[in-house]
Amino acid sequence: MPGCLDGIRIVDLSTVILGPWATQMLGDMGADVIKVETPGGDTTRNSGPKQNDGMGSLYLGVNRNKRSVVVDLRTEEGREALFKIVGTADVFLHNMRPKVAKKLGLDYERFAEAYPDLIFCATYGFRKDGPMADKPAYDDIIQAACGIADLQTVTADQPRFVPTIVADKTTAYNVVSAILAGLLNRERGGGGQSIEVPMFETLVDYVMVEHLYGAAFEPHKGPMGYERLLNVERRPYATKDGYLAVLPYTDANWRDFFDVAGMPEMKDDPRFVDLATRTRYSEEIYQLLGEIVATRTSADWQRDLDTKGIPVQPVLTKEMLLEDEQLHASGFWRLEDHPTEGTLRMTDPPIRFSKTPSTIRRLAPHLGEHSAEILREAGYSDAEIETLFEVGATKTTRLEK
Repeated sequence: MPGCLDGIRIVDLSTVILGPWATQMLGDMGADVIKVETPGGDTTRNSGPKQNDGMGSLYLGVNRNKRSVVVDLRTEEGREALFKIVGTADVFLHNMRPKVAKKLGLDYERFAEAYPDLIFCATYGFRKDGPMADKPAYDDIIQAACGIADLQTVTADQPRFVPTIVADKTTAYNVVSAILAGLLNRERGGGGQSIEVPMFETLVDYVMVEHLYGAAFEPHKGPMGYERLLNVERRPYATKDGYLAVLPYTDANWRDFFDVAGMPEMKDDPRFVDLATRTRYSEEIYQLLGEIVATRTSADWQRDLDTKGIPVQPVLTKEMLLEDEQLHASGFWRLEDHPTEGTLRMTDPPIRFSKTPSTIRRLAPHLGEHSAEILREAGYSDAEIETLFEVGATKTTRLEK
């Protein structure tokens, strides 16, 4: 069965993780994704373990369901080829800073004049109408800028980065939703448009959902920061033989927890009367919770808390996730045979559609594997394609030209 985006073509000029992961998600939903690369290829191609050059694990993880074409934008022929390829598409995505994109002729106005129905999406560090518009931005830079690094001082002795590329991946989800909204608006007769998805503003929005707090009002009605989270005692708790996340949350959860813990008298403690009160006393409450959890084994707590419907979960390592019962039962881990890279492990598209399922139709391509094929679709003759190869405007590294 075709996916939701069957018939939609996306030209992706982005690199590294943010853009490629976003377009992989769209490719999983059925879109035909054309990955446009420089002659040197995406910088992630040689990141992580690899079996063959240019096919590193990081690249393999965010580039399935795509075809690769090489276009050298330093050449006039390459810039013209990209323009023609975009003319075959519904969506064009790039992650170049505004000045760099304009210098290469990748400004929206030029594309809109030729392709008025094109959804043109640019994602980069900072909104283009601010003073930081042309600053380079990577995940660490945005984590520092948006407040996430500072939030780690709650449990660390100094600002720290979260050990996952949270800025890239959060922004990638916004890219997906923005492109889908743009396509929906076009289907309703709104035509094409330019979309800007900045990392910094996206992550500040992300952080301030809960931490704007007292500053949600002007003048402020209290300090910024959600107290329950800004709490050194909020952590997985040590049991007699491991660690558990234990979170009695509702009023009923707490009453049941004290019954399970053999401390029914605590149900009358005024600190636990409701969520607002528990939030005010959250540091004391989490400290007490840690002391109670330490008295039993993980298995004992899981059995008794699950029986009462109280949220509880053991701390899993990344290695344990490969064997996790839930992930295996739901078919989350996939093993796929790549034509050159052998058997690859990857995640199943996590979103499920009842009528238009997401699928894995192609595994990550070699650099320029589909250059000639894509150029033909853009209207080039075989002779013209041969000329592009000869002048270095395109290349292929796997299949014959």
